[in-house]
Amino acid sequence: MTTLPHLLPSRAHLLVAQLRARINLEQLEAICVGITFVAMMSGLLAERVFAHKALADGLYLLAYLTGGAFGIQAGLASLRERRIDVDLLMVLAALGAAVVGAPFEGAMLLFLFSLSNVLQAYALGRTRNAIRALMQLRPDKATLKHPDGRIVAVPLDEVRVDDHILIRPGERVPLDGLVLAGESALDQSTLTGESIPVRKGPGDMVFAGTINQSGTLEVKVARLAHDSTLARLIRLVEEAQSEKAPTERFMDKFEQYYAAGVIAFTVGLILVPWLVLAQPFEPTFYRAITVMVVASPCALIISTPAAILSAIANGARRGVLFKGGAHLEQMARLDVVAFDKTGTLTVGKPTVTDVTIIPLSGNLQAARLATPEHVRREQENILLTLAAAVEFMSEHPLALAIVETARHRGLRLPEVTNFQATHGKGVRARVDFMGGLEIAVGSPRYFDDYVTTGMEAAKAEMERLQDEGKTAVLVAKLNESREGARLAHILGVIAIADVVRQDARQTVQMLRKLGVKRVVMLTGDNPRVAHAVARQVGVDDCYANLLPEDKVAQVKALRRSPEGRLQAVAMVGDGVNDAPALASATVGIAMGAAGTDVALETADVVLMSDNLRNLPYAIGLSRAARQVMTQNIVFAVAVILVLVISALGFELPLPLGVVGHEGSTVLVVLNGLRLLAHRMEA
Repeated sequence: MTTLPHLLPSRAHLLVAQLRARINLEQLEAICVGITFVAMMSGLLAERVFAHKALADGLYLLAYLTGGAFGIQAGLASLRERRIDVDLLMVLAALGAAVVGAPFEGAMLLFLFSLSNVLQAYALGRTRNAIRALMQLRPDKATLKHPDGRIVAVPLDEVRVDDHILIRPGERVPLDGLVLAGESALDQSTLTGESIPVRKGPGDMVFAGTINQSGTLEVKVARLAHDSTLARLIRLVEEAQSEKAPTERFMDKFEQYYAAGVIAFTVGLILVPWLVLAQPFEPTFYRAITVMVVASPCALIISTPAAILSAIANGARRGVLFKGGAHLEQMARLDVVAFDKTGTLTVGKPTVTDVTIIPLSGNLQAARLATPEHVRREQENILLTLAAAVEFMSEHPLALAIVETARHRGLRLPEVTNFQATHGKGVRARVDFMGGLEIAVGSPRYFDDYVTTGMEAAKAEMERLQDEGKTAVLVAKLNESREGARLAHILGVIAIADVVRQDARQTVQMLRKLGVKRVVMLTGDNPRVAHAVARQVGVDDCYANLLPEDKVAQVKALRRSPEGRLQAVAMVGDGVNDAPALASATVGIAMGAAGTDVALETADVVLMSDNLRNLPYAIGLSRAARQVMTQNIVFAVAVILVLVISALGFELPLPLGVVGHEGSTVLVVLNGLRLLAHRMEA
């Protein structure tokens, strides 16, 4: 078929495709289709109404030339490679119709064949245009801020890495960069598929093509236009669309043998009845040409790429990048999904989850019941203020989490002096609060040399929190007795954890609904924390304390079911430290990979955002694509069988055979294009 050169990248077809591109042959082919139709109908009018045979023959010749030019070109290119394809079949069938005195039928065959090719090129082109349209979202100019303070709009090719640009409210981000000043919310749906705007501030990355919604941002350029995350996404999608799925590769080989078989069968249908059975030549030849037309595998060959390309385009618009049709097909067959924990099922950074006040009585339950909610909230804020003020001087991840939570609550941190840190135990400082307090934050070991009050209740609370997979620290007020004893009164307990994503449990449930047989978690974290997260998420199994090589071994073990059957396993990770496990799985899936070079390179499927729901969406889309491919193949084979039987046993007219053949091809393409509108089921 003449639309297949850019889908079937053989050497000859690539040459044809390059020639077409130089003179915009897609438009020329459409013009030729129009000329073919006009010449064909004019020839029929000259022949039937005016009985002008010479004029009719000239018009039919014009229809043959314009309708068959591209088919001859592709057919000859294939013959030079010693290949036979459907283009050659159609040209031979049209010439055969002219030989038996049916030039109108031959012209109609070429017209419908070339028309279906134009329609296919337009339809399949939509799957590429859906991606290329993303590139148009990037503006042509950027607002450059010079070191001397001048602000000018310049073309993107004049901007260099480390230049400073301004992005005002309502503008699209022209280039990837790092926010230096300002805060805003950005609509990243064009890149990651996220519908909710993402807050950006100093230190955050912004990506080309996204929309600045509120405040003005000053951004230091990190990548030029051709290296932006958006540009790389489009390149990877186009490469994915050229990589064939196993079914598609089989169809490529099948076409060559099948087309040769059809020609041999057609020759047999001519010679045996004519020479052996002494049947008249013209009806025998006419029937054989009809069989050649209806047996051509056009619909069968286009059935797979129509679905694959549409599914890849659909996924990319939502921020799901399949790096080839092979991975799309593999995704549809998944039996097991293995998740990394940190940054995948969890948000990937410590967050304060609990702030507990230790009462003087030591009875937490009674104190909670006796204290009004607003009073307890005020007490928690005071405790958090004291802890954050001391931890502000520390760079420990847990300290940063406490400080970040205090800022998020809008708490003002008092000044501190005499900051001291004891490695592995805790920190202390004098806080300018209520005349000055000596505050310590640390583990129980920090207070081994102190006479403590409230420690028993605090340790009980810490044990409860640790059973939930959280890390807890004590906050205490320090002083000395008249006798010089070091005293520590435990004020409260603050728990920090890498919290589970809100949609993690729902995602696991959706995977089971899709038919995934087993969902497991692989992590290097300790068993207590790992199993606490596993219970929250609802996975079937949890494997903890795993080194990278242990994760690889576990993935390989998961590929063999308890019954000894091979299983398709997906590994979902962040694409950086999980690279070996991603490579070992049937399908490696990197999550939250916007702007991450390693993730884009290592994984088979890339989820550009941190939205876990995109995983079941990707699996559902791949299964829908497999279903559409099956429908297309079954339909195409059924149509061929019906038409061939009709041509052999019921003298099917050539025009009707042509309509049935080309109509089935167009229907198969349209069925594949339905995947462009695929949505997540409720």
